[in-house]
Amino acid sequence: MSMNVSLPPEMESRVRAHVSSGLFGSASEVIREALRLFESYQSVQGATLAALKADIEVGLADKRAGRVAPLNIEAIKADGRKLRAERSRA
Repeated sequence: MSMNVSLPPEMESRVRAHVSSGLFGSASEVIREALRLFESYQSVQGATLAALKADIEVGLADKRAGRVAPLNIEAIKADGRKLRAERSRA
């Protein structure tokens, strides 16, 4: 299949630079590789979003089941200070 594509000047310059670098034999190779990378990125992005949604659902289930407690920042800081003090003595 043959296709003509119009690119803004800055993108055309980038394609030409990639060809000039010797990494690609033609502008078509640059565009094909860019599309492969884009599709790969979309796949990873979709998987990341699915994992995030699953993590949120786990958190909501924990909340509904009463397995969460209010965050006590002062207790966390006290524990951290105690641990740091113990490590500095060692």
